[in-house]
Amino acid sequence: MLADRDRIFTNLYGRGDWRLPGARQRGDWDGTKDLIAKGRDWIVNEIKESGLRGRGGAGFPTGLKWSFMPKQSERPAYLVVNADESEPGTCKDRDILRHDPHKLIEGALLAAVGMGAQYGYIYIRGEFYNEAQRLQAAIDEAYAAGLIGKNACGSGYDFELYLHRGAGAYICGEETGLLESLEGRKGQPRLKPPFPAAVGLYGCPTTVNNVETIAVVPSILRRGATWFAGIGRPRNTGTKIFCISGHVNAPCNVEEEMGIPLKELIERHAGGVRGGWDNLLAVIPGGSSVPVLPRSVCEEVLMDFDSLQAVKSGLGTAAVIVMDKSTDIVKAIARLSAFYKHESCGQCTPCREGTGWMWRVIERMVEGNAAVAEIDMLLDVSYEVEGHTICALGDAAAWPIQGLIRHFRPEIERRIAKYRAAAMPRAAE
Repeated sequence: MLADRDRIFTNLYGRGDWRLPGARQRGDWDGTKDLIAKGRDWIVNEIKESGLRGRGGAGFPTGLKWSFMPKQSERPAYLVVNADESEPGTCKDRDILRHDPHKLIEGALLAAVGMGAQYGYIYIRGEFYNEAQRLQAAIDEAYAAGLIGKNACGSGYDFELYLHRGAGAYICGEETGLLESLEGRKGQPRLKPPFPAAVGLYGCPTTVNNVETIAVVPSILRRGATWFAGIGRPRNTGTKIFCISGHVNAPCNVEEEMGIPLKELIERHAGGVRGGWDNLLAVIPGGSSVPVLPRSVCEEVLMDFDSLQAVKSGLGTAAVIVMDKSTDIVKAIARLSAFYKHESCGQCTPCREGTGWMWRVIERMVEGNAAVAEIDMLLDVSYEVEGHTICALGDAAAWPIQGLIRHFRPEIERRIAKYRAAAMPRAAE
């Protein structure tokens, strides 16, 4: 369990003042000028040594990502913060934006210094109206106090920060789709290479990072890489905000150490499964796009990147969706299939055609109106979609179906048998 002294988001629940005076009381903006003075290389090396991995879902090493930004460039460099939090079950960034916006703003400044960027954009989900209002107010406070803008914090470094509101498209959470939208075009992901670090926003060097990733940077730089690396497990270090929802007694967001057992996380912080642990059917551990896990796996698994990958799932955004035995698991996954079909941008044929096909097949399986052979056909098609698209939306559509078939195939077969048994008397007539 995470010690209180190690918590970064001490105002996660909004019990304190979100404005600049309250943020300063919690330690934000303390000695920022001195951190900037340590220079670009020091900042990047500290983040590398901390072991911080991206908190937006992919888990790519953050310091390594920053190091891809060119040291010398005739073009301006950009930091883009991805606040387009659209993954079903995920609401961690929303609470940072609501209650701790200055952590994000200070983190953006320090990250920009680390990658040599003098311009930053925060791309916020269109539905986050109130959060956008609050974040803009915090940005205005930071400008008025001289913390960002020309000569930020009196350091001699110039950093301009802008807030941009999206229009509610899930695909704009993908970093290159986000850049397309930010430039005023339809949000469709770009082919890579070239990667954003070389050709990003307006064709300039760009790094895109998640809100939580950027917001933890000031604490790491103040307290040291060794402190952050000492929390969690090797390759899975630091704290993480988990979003626990579904059939639990007390749904919540909670900051915990990486590698906490899933069962402990649910029982300690969310009041346990509704009806008790034995009533648990399954858990989606990292937002709707990662494969579902049955109770037998949930008993022992740890909540970090490597542990969940080992059981063929993923940490993703750490949105823990708990489903008890009252859940129609096939219908639940069919609902997710409908979501990904709807949110596909249509650019790639495997995704454009495959998501609709998978949804139609699994909808029939909800009722049992399918052949047993179609289960393997559905699985085969999911593998044809996975890894064959420009962005990871195809993977996100395929993985829930793969998880369902991997762990709940007998339930699908039971429904098919029941449907056929009910149809036989009608056929005889």
